[in-house]
Amino acid sequence: MQFIVTGLDGTDSGALDRRMAARPAHLEQFAKMQAEGKFLFAAAMLDDQEKMTGSIVFCDFRNRAELDAWLEREPYVVGNVWQNIDIKACKVVPSCLPAAKQS
Repeated sequence: MQFIVTGLDGTDSGALDRRMAARPAHLEQFAKMQAEGKFLFAAAMLDDQEKMTGSIVFCDFRNRAELDAWLEREPYVVGNVWQNIDIKACKVVPSCLPAAKQS
C-alpha cells in the first residue's frame, strides 16, 4: 500500500538544529529502506529562503501498521524534528515508480 507522509518541522528557534542533528541517521535509514523497496522518493520542503521546513515521503508498506512501526523509529520523529505529521494513502502512477515496482 502506498502512502504520502508529510512531516512539518517545528517552528521554534531550535527546529533547524534538531533537523540537522537527526539528518545523518534519517538519510541512512532512508537509503536502507529505499533498497528494501519501502521508500519510493522524497523531498525536503523549503521556505522562501530555501531553509528546510519539512519533508514529503512517498512510501510503500504492506499496511498502515508497518508504516506506523517505521514512524516509531524514524529519526525525525524520535528527534522531535517533525512536529506535525499527515499521512494519506495514495496510488503512485506506475511510470513514476522504480522499475522493480512497476509490475
